[in-house]
Amino acid sequence: MIYARIAMSLSQSAEITPDPFSEVLAALGARSVRGTGLEAAGDWALSFDGRTRLKFVAVTKGRCWLLLPDHSPTTLVEGDVVLISNTRYTVASDPAVEPIDGMPLYASPGHDMVRLGAGDETALMGGGSGFADGSAAIVLDALPSFLRVDRTSSTAEAVARTLGFLRTEVGSAELGGSLIADRLAEILVVAAVRAFVATTPTATVGWITALADPRIGKALRLLHGDVARRWTVPIMASEVGMSRSAFTQRFTERVGRPPLDYLTRWRMVLAQRKLNAGQSVAAVATAVGYNSQSAFSHAFKRTLGRTPRSDDY
Repeated sequence: MIYARIAMSLSQSAEITPDPFSEVLAALGARSVRGTGLEAAGDWALSFDGRTRLKFVAVTKGRCWLLLPDHSPTTLVEGDVVLISNTRYTVASDPAVEPIDGMPLYASPGHDMVRLGAGDETALMGGGSGFADGSAAIVLDALPSFLRVDRTSSTAEAVARTLGFLRTEVGSAELGGSLIADRLAEILVVAAVRAFVATTPTATVGWITALADPRIGKALRLLHGDVARRWTVPIMASEVGMSRSAFTQRFTERVGRPPLDYLTRWRMVLAQRKLNAGQSVAAVATAVGYNSQSAFSHAFKRTLGRTPRSDDY
């Protein structure tokens, strides 16, 4: 019932069909970063290290400060949701308070809710998605280290509703509470990224924001939908109704890399996942569009810095 209501909320608030973002998360072995909570009063500050993950922090009561490297301290108030990528950060009652390491407080299983001080002047929720391998940069490089979900965005209502469900499940003794909280945290990351795409200026470079471009977004969906096709730039351009030169220029400007370069990188991400699953190099080469195993191996090493026969597999 919970998932049905969330799915309906997301579909009503953001008319976005399944896109490469979801596919990339799956290909990177995305795993949920468990849902966690914090209730605090008085003077407090917790710091968290910069792990390779996408994490959200949401204020469900009161207010606090968010401190990030190379950013001015940011005030967060009730209702604010921010997405943080591969960077360390601190949440605090005041920027002047010396932080303690927040990681050990949540380290033990079952310690999903932390309480500091006497009371709950401020309440936060956290969670998100981590990655099982070293290719997370394909997502993290396309996002800022910090973004705030616009309360007026089309997904704001979905985010708010999902937070409500998450607040109920974190720390719940009910059967399956932790599992549900993990899935809700993952949903919030996707919703936050959708809000980012919907409200970010079209000139912003990155394949995630390029999904909002009618023609380049279509090209990205076509590439992800049939990765083994013998793609050429003229074929891509024809599929989206553009000339070769105009398509190449627009794709490069919006995505940040040329079309075939992007395609190769995506193929290697898929290949890495298939190799991790135990598939043979020959089978993987064919699956991602290479007739020659040697050409595939060369592309794999050039892109990921090691051969597909590496002992890592």
